[in-house]
Amino acid sequence: MKKLTLSLAAIFAMGTFAVAGGDIAPVEPVVEAPVIESTGTFYLGLGYGYLDQTMDNINNANIDLEAETDNILLQAGYQFNEYIAVEGRYWIGVGDATWSASQNYLGIKGDLSGDYSSWGIYVKPMYPVTDAFNVYALLGYASTTLDTDANNGYYWDTDEFSWGLGAEFGVTDNIFIFADYVNLGSPDSVTWDPTGTDVDVDGDIYTINVGVTYKF
Repeated sequence: MKKLTLSLAAIFAMGTFAVAGGDIAPVEPVVEAPVIESTGTFYLGLGYGYLDQTMDNINNANIDLEAETDNILLQAGYQFNEYIAVEGRYWIGVGDATWSASQNYLGIKGDLSGDYSSWGIYVKPMYPVTDAFNVYALLGYASTTLDTDANNGYYWDTDEFSWGLGAEFGVTDNIFIFADYVNLGSPDSVTWDPTGTDVDVDGDIYTINVGVTYKF
């Protein structure tokens, strides 16, 4: 009986080989490459803010100046993931700057007409408190200029380390509202034109902003 069973098995196997043409094709495993999804996204924003700029103890003469103005903020950046982004900002003053001075200095007093602007580039560490609410910091570099018609025209600029703190809230998956404080620099000197001289100051420039960001 055992011999009969083995013979039938052999005949069955030979018939299978004959049908297949005698070839045994190896089975190759199918390996799927992992799909890596990018979490990066570009974003653009528009904001409105208030700028305050102080220059105290000018040339050690106990003369203090302060300028205030509203500004429009343009924002563009790239968010690599939920924890880090890079961002560029541009501020432009709206209307005339309002000045106050402890003494009359270079004809500066009261309202002045002129152009104010700043730009900055930042690394933006972020922390997601919830799915919709993030807090962040800004660490980078900013340049600020002010050009007025005081005393037949003068101009100053400063380039400084810049930092900020803020928060954003997601209204939808793409639209976020934000509010932040940005220090545009604390210069110890500024360059005045048309004289081109460096003036020693205890300076501080900051802006407070609110706005809307769209993440693509």
